[in-house]
This record gives sequence, C-alpha cells and structure tokens, in this order.
Amino acid sequence: MNSKIRQAVVSGVDDAIRLQAVRTRDSTADGTFFYGVTTTGIYCYPSCPSRVAQAENMRFFDARADAKRAGFRPCRRCQADELPPAERRAELVVRACRLLESDEPHAIDDIAACLDTNRRFLQRAFREATGLTPKAWQLAARRGRLDAIVRDNSRITDAAFDGGYSSASRFHNDARERLGMTPSVLRAGGSGEKIRYAVTNSSLGRTIVAWTNRGICCIALGEDDKDLVNDLAARFSAAQLIADDGEGLVLVQQVIDRVEGIPSAAELPLDIRGTAFQEKVWRALQQIPEGTTASYADVARVIDKPSASRAVAQACGANPLAVLVPCHRVVRADGTLLGYRWGVDKKAELLKREAIKRIS
Repeated sequence: MNSKIRQAVVSGVDDAIRLQAVRTRDSTADGTFFYGVTTTGIYCYPSCPSRVAQAENMRFFDARADAKRAGFRPCRRCQADELPPAERRAELVVRACRLLESDEPHAIDDIAACLDTNRRFLQRAFREATGLTPKAWQLAARRGRLDAIVRDNSRITDAAFDGGYSSASRFHNDARERLGMTPSVLRAGGSGEKIRYAVTNSSLGRTIVAWTNRGICCIALGEDDKDLVNDLAARFSAAQLIADDGEGLVLVQQVIDRVEGIPSAAELPLDIRGTAFQEKVWRALQQIPEGTTASYADVARVIDKPSASRAVAQACGANPLAVLVPCHRVVRADGTLLGYRWGVDKKAELLKREAIKRIS
C-alpha cells in the first residue's frame, strides 16, 4: 500500500457529518468533499454505490486534488475524476430535453442511443430531474410554446392546429389550465390577468402579499418596498399589477396573522404556480407539522424521488409563498440551516417561534 495513503490525515472537524453522508450515500454532498479508502487506494464521491468501507479505513478530503496528492486514484464506479453523478445526469437530461423539444419528434429509444445510454437509465434520470417522463416533457414543451404560437397566429384555430391540438376548444382549455389565462388574454400580452398586491409590516420586516381572483399567488419578505414590488413584477411579467386600495385588507391581515403565528380558522385560497415537480414539493412541505422540521432527503422520499434532494432544495428556493408553504421547516440532514430565500435569520426566527409554540 502506498505509504502516502497510510499517512494521509485530513483535518476532520466535520468528519462525523461526512461519515454519515457516505453511509447514507447523500448525493447532495457530492463535490463538497471526497473520501478515500486506505485498503483499496481509491477515492470516491459520497454517493458512490460501492460497499461502504469501515470508518477506520476512510480518509476525508476537501478536494479531488488533495486525494490525488495523498496517493489515491479515482473510483471507476462513481467516476470520481469527473463531474458529480447528479451533474452528469443533469447534463444528460438537458441534452435529452433539447432533442425532445426539437420540431422533429424523437422516440425515447432513439434519444437514448444518441446519448450513448439506455432507455431505462434515461427515463429514471429524467424523472428524477424533472418529475416528468420524457413523453410528458415533450407534451409540456409543446404547451410551453403556446405563448409564441398564439402571438404568431392571427386566429385561434390556426394556433391550435400549429400546436398539434386536435381542436380549438382543447387548445383554449389547455391554455387556461397551464398559463392561468385564455389565448385571447395571452394574445394581449396578459393584460387581462390582474394581480393585486399590498406591502405592509410584519415582525419579519416588510411583507408583500399578492393575489389573483383565484387566490394568493405570492408572499415575500424583505426590507425595501420597491425591491419587493420589482421582484413581484419579474415573477409575473405578463400580468397587470394593481396596488390594493384597501379592498383586500381582510385577506392581507389573515396572511400577516399566519406570518405572526396567530391561529386562524380561515382557509386561505392559494393560486400557486410552478413546474409539476415544484408543485409536488410544495404540497409535501405543507404536510410538515408546525414546530417540526424535515430534511431535504426526507421530502425527496415523501414525493418518491429519494435521490432528488438537490432538486428539492431548488424547489424550496423557488417557493413563492413564504410561511404558508413552510419551506423554512426544511433543514440539512444534520439539522443545520442551509439557507432561506428571505434570509437565514428569518428562517431561524420562524423555527424558534414554532418550537416555543409547540411546547407551550
């Protein structure tokens, strides 16, 4: 055995956490560190599917170069000298998406062959990354082009058939379902979609509440009113934003009560919009009991995507409804706070309040 390997010692302040990541094959840890096995002389990603070595035979490294300098060679199974497995799968999915979204339809077997992989692996990677099957993605891509199709056609029937729909009525209904507006409204630049909003104070700072005629579509926390409104405009760029004149006072107060943790019997209507995967994550977050937390991996398992922890974290970051969709209740596997779109300090405060409320 290479003497460098036997002598390799890494400052292991977080070695216990790293060991746990290896034992659970935590893909979210890939790239944050590597581990070497002294009995084999190989270094791996934390998620490597190989049999987990004994703790006394492991050495942890902050970077791939450190492992190489210590005399370890890359694992062929997890391909530790290349991008992390999740990133390689993501790149594969991106390339598949481009083929699925092309004007010429492609069969999944042909796409797999083109990408030098097999159908089963591609389908699994695709579902983990997007929450959809390749065929469903192909359909969603077609629907995603509704905007351009409607604007480029002078008649709704032309737009329907250009988009591959069997009838104008099906196209009309699909557009309302997927875009939140009818084709005629979309043709006008979304000017018929009205979103009212109000900015007010809460104990977490300035808070913007926005709603459509279907329900609350945005709750965001911040310090500057202008920034909050600009962020709302960026999220709903095709809609008409209307500053509330007091008509929504009761609704806004009900939201602020929720932010403050004040119990309410009112069932607040939500108009939440995201990808199929995001909406699945957001529904799961609403099932986490107040005063408790779950890890990103826990949420991934709940939605039957056990290897999608990183995608779950991204969906949490895209959550448009602070507090009502409690992404603040999701933490790292070791209990530490990974981040929060509106500030980790606000996340800590919300968790503190809920913990106190639960034991009181």
